[in-house]
This record gives sequence, structure tokens and C-alpha cells, in this order.
Amino acid sequence: MGIKCGIVGLPNVGKSTLFNALTETAAAQAANYPFCTIEPNVGDVAVPDPRLEALAAIGKSQSLVPARITFVDIAGLVRGASKGEGLGNQFLANIREVDAIIHVLRCFEDGDITHVEGRIDPIADAETVETELMLADLESLERRIQPLEKKAKSGDKEAKEQVALMTKALDLLREGKPARLATLQPEEVEPFRQLMLLTGKPVLFVCNVEEGAAATGNAQSRRVEDYAKAQGAGTVVISAKIEAELAQLPAAERSDFLEAVGLAEPSLNRLIRAAYALLGLITYFTVGPKEARAWTIARGTKAPGAAGVIHTDFEKGFIRAETTAFGDYIAFKGEVGAKDAGKMRLEGKDYVVADGDVMLFRFNT
Repeated sequence: MGIKCGIVGLPNVGKSTLFNALTETAAAQAANYPFCTIEPNVGDVAVPDPRLEALAAIGKSQSLVPARITFVDIAGLVRGASKGEGLGNQFLANIREVDAIIHVLRCFEDGDITHVEGRIDPIADAETVETELMLADLESLERRIQPLEKKAKSGDKEAKEQVALMTKALDLLREGKPARLATLQPEEVEPFRQLMLLTGKPVLFVCNVEEGAAATGNAQSRRVEDYAKAQGAGTVVISAKIEAELAQLPAAERSDFLEAVGLAEPSLNRLIRAAYALLGLITYFTVGPKEARAWTIARGTKAPGAAGVIHTDFEKGFIRAETTAFGDYIAFKGEVGAKDAGKMRLEGKDYVVADGDVMLFRFNT
């Protein structure tokens, strides 16, 4: 399944530097002036998962195919974007197309890098962007709800449901709160997503700190953590500058570099995993002599749906799934050992796939 995360924020907070590090390219021009990113840059990134290598070693797989997630580097927003200021209309259209928002906040001081509003205050920055998105959503919903209310009054059931859903979002937006805080019934989740609200998307705040604070964060990043908790959002602390430098090093030199700056792993790994988790995604695996592969599914997906990610014929003709938990696959040295130990299970159509399951699907053609 294709997953797309948009990297957003005010100009000059480190969005393009972060994007370059994520994709290990210099595709996005990182420059010290607003709107250096005009057309959104797109990068497809592997989801780091050491389980895949362990499975491939046991399965003697010739190749590894990790799960992937797409990041989009979107032009910097400025105050008034909801009314078309700066590159406002384009910015909002690009956000509408992503599944989640990676909101980069500047949590470092640097007199050589201009801040578009002349101050370093990540909470104010977050509120500027959030306000513009809320204003855009408010205008959109107020325009769309009017004709639906007329239909609802005439007894149209679908229109009534749409109005009720939109009203939930409007009530929050009029209180200055993002639509993602709406309390939804399970059956409302998908229709709400289809409203395509900018503030209805899940958000991960990325605190871009100075190099010396990459491992521990700083006072500004701790402010953001408190802000994010109140918003029901997550945070990741990262030094985009360190990650960009790391991305340019040969693989053999990266461990020493990380140790020197006090990091156990690239912060980008944590960012990618956090983005993956933000969207409620999990991974299952298939292992064979040709390849060991990670597959992305939504948490709660049943076995036929998971099979359908590989090919629609697998879902249509699903019979059963030979399933082994990751820990058992490793402990018993593969499929045969797990089966001999009674750890390989035959699961049917109602089985909810667990993160890390190693699966082999049986199906009718």
C-alpha cells in the first residue's frame, strides 16, 4: 500500500535538509531563503526494520525487499496562506494529497539562517501553520455544508450523515481546534477521512535541534513535546544537519560518526518508524529463497486483506494462511523448525494479522 507523508513547516526550519537526508540525495535545494522548494520533491524511503535481515539470513534469501514510505517536501507556508499568501494555494493542495503531516519546527538558534518572522519560537511556528490549515478547513466546510443542509432537511439520509460529520469538525474548528480531535464512531472514520480535511490528518512534530542536542533534545523541543501531547500528536527530536552529514558518509564510517555525536542509530530511523506508527501501520513478512519481503498493512487487517496487498487474486481465492510469529521463526530457525515445534499455525479468513507475522498464503486460482 502506498503511504505518503508531507514534510511541512515555515520557511527555513530545515525541511529540505531533512528531506535530503531522508532520501540520501541533494534533490531538494536547501537554500537560506523562503520558497526554495516550489514544486514538491518526492522521495521513496525504506522503512528500517532489522527483523527483515534476520529472516533473510535464516531463509537464505537472495534479496531483501523492505517496506517503503514516501516523503514529500512541500513548499514553506507563511501567515496568510489560507488566503493565498506566498505559495498558499499550492501548499494547501499538496498537503491535501498526503496521508500524514510531518511538521518540522525550528528548535535551534543560528544567526546565519533567517527566520521568516524574525524569532525562534517553535510553538508560535506550529500555531501559525495550524491556524492557516484550520482557516482553510473552516472555509471549505462552510461552503460545502450549505447545499447538504438543504438536502438533509428534505429527508436525504446520506446528506444528514454528511452534515452530522461535518458539524463535528466545524464545532472544533470554530473553537480553534484541529479536526483530528473529533470523537468518531468506528463507522465514521472512513467517511471522515474522505472529507479531505487538512487538520484531520495525523501529525508528527519534528524538533530540529542543534547538533549538541541531537541525543537529548533541548528546552525548545521539550516545549514542543508538551504542546504535541495536548494536540494528541507525537514528536521526534532530530538534528537535520547531523543527519544530512551522516547521509553523505560511506556506510563503513557511519557507526563511528554516530557514536561521536552520542546517537545509537540515525535519528531518521526513529522518524520513519514514528511516521509508520502514526498511520497505524504494521508489517508482516514473506520469506523464501528468492526474497525476504516486508509488507505494509493497516493494524487490524484480516488475513485475506493482507494477502490482497501481494495480489488481488490472493484475496479473492484465499483459503488459509500458514502463519509463524517472528520470534518463533527466529527461535526455531525457520519455517520447518517452527512447524516441527508446533509454532506454525493455520489461520483462516477471520484471523487479524499481527505485526511481525511470517506468512505463506494458500489460495485458489
